Amino acid sequence: MGITARGVGLLVAAVVLLGVGFRFAYPELTLLGAAAGAAVGYAVLTAAWRPRLEVARSADPDRVARGEPASMTVTVRNTGRLRAASLVAEDRCGDRAVPVPVLRLRPGRDTTVRYEVPTRRRGVVPVGPLRVTRRDPLGLVSVARPYGGTVPVWVHPRVHPLRAVPTGAGRSLDGRVDAVPHGSITFDSLREYVVGDELRRVHWRTSARVGELMVRENVDTSLPRIVVLLDNRATAHPERVDGVAESFESGCEAAASIVTAAVREDLPVVLLFVAPEPETAAPEAAGPDATASGTASGGSTGGGPLDRLAAAQLSTVDDALRAAANRLRQDRLGDTLVFLTGPGGRDDLGHVGALRGAYPSVVVGVFGAPEPTPAGAAGMVVVDAADGAAFAAEWDGVRRW
Repeated sequence: MGITARGVGLLVAAVVLLGVGFRFAYPELTLLGAAAGAAVGYAVLTAAWRPRLEVARSADPDRVARGEPASMTVTVRNTGRLRAASLVAEDRCGDRAVPVPVLRLRPGRDTTVRYEVPTRRRGVVPVGPLRVTRRDPLGLVSVARPYGGTVPVWVHPRVHPLRAVPTGAGRSLDGRVDAVPHGSITFDSLREYVVGDELRRVHWRTSARVGELMVRENVDTSLPRIVVLLDNRATAHPERVDGVAESFESGCEAAASIVTAAVREDLPVVLLFVAPEPETAAPEAAGPDATASGTASGGSTGGGPLDRLAAAQLSTVDDALRAAANRLRQDRLGDTLVFLTGPGGRDDLGHVGALRGAYPSVVVGVFGAPEPTPAGAAGMVVVDAADGAAFAAEWDGVRRW
């Protein structure tokens, strides 16, 4: 609760009038001071009344690519039984306030407001809570209270279509990449039968022992495994435009494009970050339907890869690439490594080139560099690009992985 400047002035006047009136026996001044004090007291009681409101909000959609339209619908309902609510309300959308009119909202009624959510920048836009301000008729006291929760809108990086997908050293048994929905000949596990499974995959001995149909689940060990390593160090992206590192934004777009293309081709892919992020867990390799994401230094968080890219931030940990390279060398998460960095990361490409022994195919994408990147380690493909769209064009032109 806050007293406005008008309320402070009236309260001071009430004290002065009461003091002078009693001191010098002026009943008129005493009456005026009492009236001023009563007005302040009435204002406090009026503003302290807490309206009973329910706030519901929904994003349409709650996940969009950068630049695509998204809207938020806010519904405010007066659940009180006696009084209509005439309030000043505003909804918080990122770093701006959106006015929500709540005028003479009768009990049991609701009002709905729909507005556009800014999606010009990649990131997670928090929307809410609704801030309701209650004032007395004289404008002496103001009380602001939050209502409802916060709904995030995920602004993903742009995804540029890629026709080519790296195949690395792991190819299909026929010499090409095939989409094998249930694996090939390598046994992985048993699971319960579901409608649509082929009867030739039923494991009859186990089915007879447990009393229900059990199906063999195979994996295709010959399919290539792609590892996308995004350099999120601040030193790798030194140039800023309005506080935004465009080279890092381009790297996020390239990572989203590669992950999307790999999922489209039913190839296992894992998305990693160079620098660790707080509250992380160990990364896991991903299958076609659910790609994993995390940090190469040993962390990952929940959510899909596009959500992780939307929430990705630059880190001030400078020596993270060395630790990430050691981790990748030990784990050997795949056979194709794609490293995406900015102009400040070109001096550290030696750490990536040294992974050629663990990853037969290494592709490096450098964004925002003023001049072409010098040739690195033997067998390492370097793609220089100004942004995500240029990277997609250069990527499709690569004939050697």
